[in-house]
Amino acid sequence: MDTAVTESPADFDLEAILRESDDAALIPGLRDVLQRASTQLDEDFRQGRSAGELLRARATLIDDVLRHAWNSLELPLNGIALVAVGGYGRGELHPHSDIDLLILRDDDNGDNQGDSQRLENFLTLLWDLGLQIGHSVRSVDECITQARDDVTVLTNLIEARLLLGEEGLLDAVAKGTQDSRMWAPDDFFKAKLKEQEGRHAKFGDTEYSLEPNVKGSPGGLRDLQLIGWLAQRHFGWRSVAELTDNEFLTEAEATTVIHGQEFLWRVRYALHMITGREEDRLLFDHQRELARLWGFVDSDKLAVEQFMQLYYRWALALSQLNEVLMLSFDQAVLQAGTPDTVLDINDWFELRNGYICAKRESVFEEYPGALLEVFLHAGNNPQASGIAAETIRLIRENRHLIDDDFRQNPNHKQLFLEVLRSNNRLTRQLRRMSRYGILGRYLPAYGQIVGQMQHDLFHSYTVDAHTLQVIENIRRFLKPENDERFPVTSRVARRLPKIELLYIAGLFHDIGKGRGGDHSELGAVDARNFCEEHGLGRRDTNLVEWLVRNHLFMSAVSQRKDISDPDVVQEFAQHVGDQNRLDYLFALTVADINGTNPKLWNAWRGSLLRQLYTESKRALRRGLENPVDKQEWIQETRDAAAKILEYRGFTESELSALWQERGEDYFLREKAEDIAWHTEAIADHQERVQPLVLVRNGVESSVANTTQIFIYARFDIGAFSRTCSRLEQLDLSIHDARIYHGSDGMSLDTYFVLDSSGNAVEDVERLRHITSYLSDKLSPTTNANFIPSRLTPRRVRSFCLATETNMRIDPVREVSVLEVISLDRPGLLARIGEVFVEFGVICEAAKIQTLGERVEDVFFVTDTEQQPIRDEALAEKIQAAIRDTLDAQESH
Repeated sequence: MDTAVTESPADFDLEAILRESDDAALIPGLRDVLQRASTQLDEDFRQGRSAGELLRARATLIDDVLRHAWNSLELPLNGIALVAVGGYGRGELHPHSDIDLLILRDDDNGDNQGDSQRLENFLTLLWDLGLQIGHSVRSVDECITQARDDVTVLTNLIEARLLLGEEGLLDAVAKGTQDSRMWAPDDFFKAKLKEQEGRHAKFGDTEYSLEPNVKGSPGGLRDLQLIGWLAQRHFGWRSVAELTDNEFLTEAEATTVIHGQEFLWRVRYALHMITGREEDRLLFDHQRELARLWGFVDSDKLAVEQFMQLYYRWALALSQLNEVLMLSFDQAVLQAGTPDTVLDINDWFELRNGYICAKRESVFEEYPGALLEVFLHAGNNPQASGIAAETIRLIRENRHLIDDDFRQNPNHKQLFLEVLRSNNRLTRQLRRMSRYGILGRYLPAYGQIVGQMQHDLFHSYTVDAHTLQVIENIRRFLKPENDERFPVTSRVARRLPKIELLYIAGLFHDIGKGRGGDHSELGAVDARNFCEEHGLGRRDTNLVEWLVRNHLFMSAVSQRKDISDPDVVQEFAQHVGDQNRLDYLFALTVADINGTNPKLWNAWRGSLLRQLYTESKRALRRGLENPVDKQEWIQETRDAAAKILEYRGFTESELSALWQERGEDYFLREKAEDIAWHTEAIADHQERVQPLVLVRNGVESSVANTTQIFIYARFDIGAFSRTCSRLEQLDLSIHDARIYHGSDGMSLDTYFVLDSSGNAVEDVERLRHITSYLSDKLSPTTNANFIPSRLTPRRVRSFCLATETNMRIDPVREVSVLEVISLDRPGLLARIGEVFVEFGVICEAAKIQTLGERVEDVFFVTDTEQQPIRDEALAEKIQAAIRDTLDAQESH
């Protein structure tokens, strides 16, 4: 967007426009005025006119329209007043904002029937004009009473502005609501602060929401308005200039307020303009349109990511300013007249009323290292509630002192390492360092990722917020209260010899994002440079570099490969190399997944990582030169299952007969207890025409906290597609599928599923329903093809992602491995299954992974002879059919 401000047109002359209107009637004439004005204001916006000017111009026009309508209906001007309140009272009116009106009546003025009818006609006329009117009709006493009971009413009245009528009525309300009569300064401050805390909590307590609310989210317009309300209520100050004159704002902060407010106004104006309604949410579709309006184009970063980084940085700056001013108001209001409690810390700092405070304004100029040391004191001093507002200001004003010379200073390097090695409130201090701009100055690569979002549903946080969340997760592993959620990870993390190495790896693991290229490789280079510059030994440096380079590896192997295969485990263990690296990588992987998206971590992912960790640990203990023998593994599983079944009355010959049709893969991939469960049920299943369906929940399942579904039925090439569609109909998501075909024409299928909340199904009645439903719908008489017809969720529809496929042959397992990356949508697995049927493809197994708006699924497939698909032309036809089928669905 061109930000050059054009010459402002003259204010709209209502009477002149009405005279020019084609229709002199009141309502059509005013509609014409409003339409012309809206068109002109939108054009002015696109030409770069100041949003503040546009809001004031619209408010002024509405003032004229209301006065004209009032006078046209011959409403009285005595004993009554028409008052603008809320944002309209401030003279700020966005294209589709509510026009909040207070019709104020004299307490002694009786209810005149004629006036009431004319008032009703007045409001009806405004609605007929299409104006979004919010109104109340109150007497002076009613206003005062309601303001006493509700701080929101009082806040609206603070901004009240007389449009026409008897001025004395509004003066009486102002007099009756003075702080000497109600809501004393400390009560008002506490109430508004509580209100803000509730609002922030509603929007996730973060400036970095995926789809932030430009009005209500932290760092939004409400945060700026709160500053104005407090200043006006307590001090009577109405402008930024007055805040500056009275030293509550520095000149730099005043500039931030002015430019930040203008930016947010422009964003909100654009949202109203492009949606044609009052819309304050930066939804994904709107983000892309605003990026276009702002003139961003795709490069190493998407245009939308560039725009959102600009938004987030403004939101963070305004949120920081709100924080500082709230602390300042706290000192001016709540602590006014209270004697100071001061504890000396050193030559540079003291603890004043529970806050770390610089002893003088020149502290950071005298000793730049104090820019790091202050956070050590804030973390290590148990009496410190935080950093004082004036000291935060000094930090921000002096952060420019962190330059190349500062970074090369050995003392400063040692101070930074001390922060990372701190056992006290480490994450809180890193967050403060990030918010106040210190972390981004000390680590310039980190500064580049501040506010950088990734335009998808997988990453719930910006890169900098995610990075600090990962470090916080590592800290959680060390606290006993998290043992239940992370039992294995907590034990592993506590025995790490140098936990600070994991913090450094967490700090650098995503620092290369947004620069183009492989962020893991870029981050590994940055991590090595940091470690070498900060004097870490070669072994520690190599470990941190390796962790950053491989931070995605364990997750990818556990979720995309068959980790029940000893060869996969052996390959992973060889890549890791030793137990120390395995421990560090496991802890980093769990912290990373949990810090990416709160909904991403579930029992299934946890179980896969634990299984890979445990089997790799055994491989390392056994020695990488001594890989496990597959036949030995298979025999051990058979023996363990036979021992379980022996106690249930099975003989060796019976088991031999039942298992003779089962291939090696079955005993290689299934656990002994599951094999015993399957075998006993199959032995009792006499009617083989009907499918046998077994369902058990996470408590009973071999994989904790997942629901396991076992289906024994006659082999049917279309069974996979139909089963996927029926499971989706049951609101169950498949995470793993294992399909075994016997030479007797029977198929054993195992599905691990979770419900829509990401948990196992625990309700007994629902488990029974799943069993009966699948038994019925998968029987030969009712197993017709069925594709779910539910709508794709709005957030997912906001993305356009062309399906990608890849197929290769696994020479060890003798199967083709098909990878599908596509937009998540209802019926996806069933449709892929239909393509398999069309080309005679048999699905032997599937690993299903949903990452926000997209899926990354892996299918292990063969032809009807259970051989890999070696014909390259056929393989490409299968992939093309999958791409066409899925992408055609999205276009409808």
